Amino acid sequence: MMSLPAQPLSPLDGRYRSAVGDLGEYLSEAGLNRARVHVEVEWLIAQTDRGFFGTAALDDSQKAALRQVVTDFGQADIDELATLEATTRHDVKAVEYYVRRRLSTLGLDAVAELTHFACTSEDINNLSYAITVRDAVERVWLPKLRSVIETLTAMAREHRDAAMLSRTHGQPATPSTMGKELAVFAHRLGRIVAQVEQTEYLGKFSGATGTFSAHVVAAPDVSWPQVSQEFVESLGLSWNPLTTQIESHDWQAELYGRVSHANRVLHNLATDIWTYISLGYFRQIPAAGATGSSTMPHKVNPIRFENAEANLELSSAVLDSLAATLVTSRLQRDLTDSSAQRNIGVGFGHSLLALDNIQRGLGEIDLDRALLLDDLDHNWEVLGEAIQTVIRAEVVAGRSTISDPYALLKELTRGKRVGAAELAEFVGGLEIGDEAKQRLLALTPPTYVGLADELVDRL
Repeated sequence: MMSLPAQPLSPLDGRYRSAVGDLGEYLSEAGLNRARVHVEVEWLIAQTDRGFFGTAALDDSQKAALRQVVTDFGQADIDELATLEATTRHDVKAVEYYVRRRLSTLGLDAVAELTHFACTSEDINNLSYAITVRDAVERVWLPKLRSVIETLTAMAREHRDAAMLSRTHGQPATPSTMGKELAVFAHRLGRIVAQVEQTEYLGKFSGATGTFSAHVVAAPDVSWPQVSQEFVESLGLSWNPLTTQIESHDWQAELYGRVSHANRVLHNLATDIWTYISLGYFRQIPAAGATGSSTMPHKVNPIRFENAEANLELSSAVLDSLAATLVTSRLQRDLTDSSAQRNIGVGFGHSLLALDNIQRGLGEIDLDRALLLDDLDHNWEVLGEAIQTVIRAEVVAGRSTISDPYALLKELTRGKRVGAAELAEFVGGLEIGDEAKQRLLALTPPTYVGLADELVDRL
């Protein structure tokens, strides 16, 4: 067998790259290395601004030139770091040497020893991960989720009055409207968005075991906790004052739990839309040139929602594993988190791909209101709930002596098909007040939707 050219192992980097590629700007090895360079550069600038060890503050042009290294970070820099790491066998040490080279190029050798000063690798890594995860969530994942919510909200408003048969336990049940059902998902997802938006991206910067030991020996008069807090917060992160060698990753567990929760709500949405398509409530709009089945030419398959289901399950599997793994570190440090965190992009990638499929899928369906009404017309027995509830109210009001309204309607409707005529005859013979009787006689399955239309406004 002939050997293939080098191929991506993950479909996220191959077949689906166009849908998830934006995450690579942040949650890739290159994105992580750029963030590491950013942290190293800012730490060096922060030290010279404070005049550590007699250094003078860099002038504006020198700071700009250093920060330009981060802004211009590209393929040549990626390749250079790879070459350095091949020698150092240590990714963060390679970044340190890379920054030192840039300092030399800029004529800043005098402050080169402040590169990575008093830092353990995790001081750089934890801040870099916090920056990249934050940016990926806020710039890529959340906007895509918000877009899906906006689509659901628009559909909810469009179909707010589209009465349909509910199917609790898969059986005909009290009618609702398609708009209200879609609004439920938009509301659920909106709550999770609000929670994700409140994520506290934590960072530590306190040395080998979180004690500032080397710092204090090198400069005992410096208020190192204050310096640490100010530096972490200057990166747009929240300072964690109590850690071991690593930042404890609790914020990551909290975030990934919320994203996984969103995945499961989206999975529920995908299975419900799939079911509505199966029932014929939604018609799929055929794409020109597309094939539904390799042998059955009539088929238009709900592949967007099926693809979403699979990717949401994969995403939650990865994120749940990360949330469970990252909160444990033996004593003051072990390296399980190092390997685990390299899969953060995988977890978010599968979720983003699912969101893309759901967004596309929602744009490829059309509600069949006529079928919804026909379905309701074949299930008049769902009005049994309304009738027995009104009878109960009439008994309490003293306008009826019926002893067991529920049993009466159960005998009439349970497991049976009851049409409009039978129900009208039944209601006409009830011992209830005339106003209540007229209300029931006017009721139909499409009008038995309560406040479903109004509830959409709760969005």
